[in-house]
Amino acid sequence: MEIRKVPFFNYPAVFNTYEEDFVRIFKDVGHRGAFIMQKDMADFERNLAEYSGAKFCVGLNNATDAILLGLLAAGIKPGDEVIFCSHTFVATAGAIHFAGGIPVPVEAGTDHLMDVDHLEKAITKKTKFIVPTQLNGRTCNMDRVVAIAKKHGLKIIEDSAQGLGSKYKGKNAGTFGEAACISFYPAKNLGTLGDSGALLTNNEEIYKQVLQLRDHGRSPETGEIVRFGYNMRMDNLHGAFLNFLLQKYDSVVTHRRAVAEVYESQLKNVEELVRPPAPNSDADHFDVFQNYEIEAEDRDQLKAYLSERGIGSMVQWGGKAVHQFAGLKLNYSLPFTENLFKRMLLLPMNNTITINEVKYICENIKAFYARN
Repeated sequence: MEIRKVPFFNYPAVFNTYEEDFVRIFKDVGHRGAFIMQKDMADFERNLAEYSGAKFCVGLNNATDAILLGLLAAGIKPGDEVIFCSHTFVATAGAIHFAGGIPVPVEAGTDHLMDVDHLEKAITKKTKFIVPTQLNGRTCNMDRVVAIAKKHGLKIIEDSAQGLGSKYKGKNAGTFGEAACISFYPAKNLGTLGDSGALLTNNEEIYKQVLQLRDHGRSPETGEIVRFGYNMRMDNLHGAFLNFLLQKYDSVVTHRRAVAEVYESQLKNVEELVRPPAPNSDADHFDVFQNYEIEAEDRDQLKAYLSERGIGSMVQWGGKAVHQFAGLKLNYSLPFTENLFKRMLLLPMNNTITINEVKYICENIKAFYARN
């Protein structure tokens, strides 16, 4: 089999695919001097809210800021415990920490999202918030998360950084709780040319508070400083880029789901793998496949073999769940998640990968296990 180069993610393609459009937008924004909190950002906020089914959207520096400001606006107090799934980026716990909360990690489940049974067991008298991560472009079983939150009087802030467009029972990720984050990091399904993010909410009071908090505590209505705040505004240029890219987002989701279908059809008989749920395999979920995360026997050897064949792959978060980073001093034992991190592997899943490249990846995976 001839060796081909299939990168895990093609960063230059983020720009090259729409180079002429990006240059046009850059010149337009530049010639207008529309750099900070201008019409382009406001248009994108409105369009993203409409796309996601949320009442309000606030453009921010990044998704981490959105979790932080969402917690603050929802009333977190110092020492409040906040439950999150340890299979997430450290930013989830970092936002909880800097909001004054105590991060409490819980197990991932078989679908790699929050284990809802473990969630309820972790609740104490100090628990005030749940932050479920809508991981890999899939939304949690939010019926159960919402029911548990109501039962115990808890608030939900969704980490939907990877979840834009994913649905649970027809409802979009980012619309189940008090607020949610969305990430526009370049490698996301909807990625811009740098860091950027947004907060979604259906709560008008939270919306108003976050508008102030992102802009030094300034009231949008009067321009007066009414509280201490932060500088967490989305750059207007990113708003302009994202408004353009949002128009093409449905085709991005269609492409990623088609790629997932090929992975499923090509790998379904490889007994050494556990695949994510296939598109249309579950009527409750509509997945957008931010990532394609498998579990694999002999994971490290498979990863090395794929690399020799020119194929990039990755273990999320540097190969550790949040509670496994010793420097964070989160002293928890989560055996299922710890075992999962010994087996899981991300295969290439992006906006520019071709079906032939996916088939090449699958051929090499099957060849690896056939030789052992």
